[in-house]
Amino acid sequence: MIKPRNSRLAAAISLVSALALTATACGDDGSGMTGAKGAEGPGTGKIVFWDENGGVRTAIWKEIIADFEKANPDIDVQYVGIASTEAQSKYDTAIQGGGLPDVGGVGAAMVAGITAQDALEPLDDRIAESSLKGKLNDAMVENVRSAAGRDELYTVPISATNGVLYYRTDLFEKAGLDEPDTWDEFYGAAAKLTDKKKNQFGYTIRGGPGSIAQALDAMYGQSGIDSFWDESGTRTTVNDPKNVAALEKYVGLYKKSTPEADLNNDFTKMVAQFDSGGIAMLNHNLGSYQDHVSSLGTDKFRGIPQPELADGTRVMVSNPVSGLGLLKSSENKAAAWKFIEFAASHASNSKFSESAGLIPANKEAAEDPWLDKAETTKLGAEALFSGNTKIVQLPYYLPDWNTLSKADSEPGFQKVMLGKTSAKDFLDTLAENLDEAQAEWKEQQQG
Repeated sequence: MIKPRNSRLAAAISLVSALALTATACGDDGSGMTGAKGAEGPGTGKIVFWDENGGVRTAIWKEIIADFEKANPDIDVQYVGIASTEAQSKYDTAIQGGGLPDVGGVGAAMVAGITAQDALEPLDDRIAESSLKGKLNDAMVENVRSAAGRDELYTVPISATNGVLYYRTDLFEKAGLDEPDTWDEFYGAAAKLTDKKKNQFGYTIRGGPGSIAQALDAMYGQSGIDSFWDESGTRTTVNDPKNVAALEKYVGLYKKSTPEADLNNDFTKMVAQFDSGGIAMLNHNLGSYQDHVSSLGTDKFRGIPQPELADGTRVMVSNPVSGLGLLKSSENKAAAWKFIEFAASHASNSKFSESAGLIPANKEAAEDPWLDKAETTKLGAEALFSGNTKIVQLPYYLPDWNTLSKADSEPGFQKVMLGKTSAKDFLDTLAENLDEAQAEWKEQQQG
């Protein structure tokens, strides 16, 4: 059901270790390789910024850079856009061969690999002494801190997406249903809005690529468990009996309140069915909001946070947070930090987040008027800032996390949907692999 992982994880850890040792052996030569300490520098002159989502966010970053250079005429920021699919390899190559930037966009999914090679500067002290102190969303800070797998903070969070339950308001109103605020209302609506003879379904469950993240969100959201690991930090809660029961109930929707084709459906097909009116509810994130607006306008659907528990609390799994890192090899860290501080400030963070349709990390930016016009983003921000939402931090720091949570687990999840494997057996096997990965990672940290 899930492929053996021992040799693959061991190889991954060995590779990271070898890269780190090789780079460290090169010493503090200022080349951009691991071990180079860089310098604070004059705080003026040229700095290089890598945008890890080049093309998609280029225009807004260039606007923020122009604002920064106007406020800091003695600093010149060189923008370099990198496709998101190439960002990790670009960093790895530069860490070994030189040529790292002064500032880099580093998402939560990448920070562990870069930090393991000692290429990022710890930022807790700089934040504590800056205008950003107390201004950053606590959940996002915890997300990027946890993703690094260390106690220190290595990136300043900029923005985040979050899980969204999109529903067709026209179909709900026609059926006389209220908004699905709770899990009971969600399941009730899924059943009532299904009419197989008319090819109408209450929900679409993601069985194709990306299925595990959505399943985890549904599991923890229903169980109320708010930590991925137990108190010892060595055993995952993914196969806790409450999560097993939640997954059983969630998968029980398949073919009863969802299309049979959901077994292999990916995000694109699900969105198309939702927008055409064949699906009443869809789980995704803020990234699909504009697609729905383009197809439906703003009157036929809403995007709300994941349903609440009966006591009014909400539990969601973390989505990777985008952030800015200060590269340790920079020879002008003072100027580089000025740029990071400026980009994460109220005005800049608000401008960036509005353009990207994402939740701003800056607490003041999250209260700006533009969010009233971007309802789904506003509701997501309110959920994160409310204090009633608990975030389960996924272990992005594990070298094998992406493989375990995607390629290795997706076929197993499909077997659960088909009834060929029980939810308990699936989660027990996943938990066994995760516990082993965690143990090996902890051993690596201590060694």
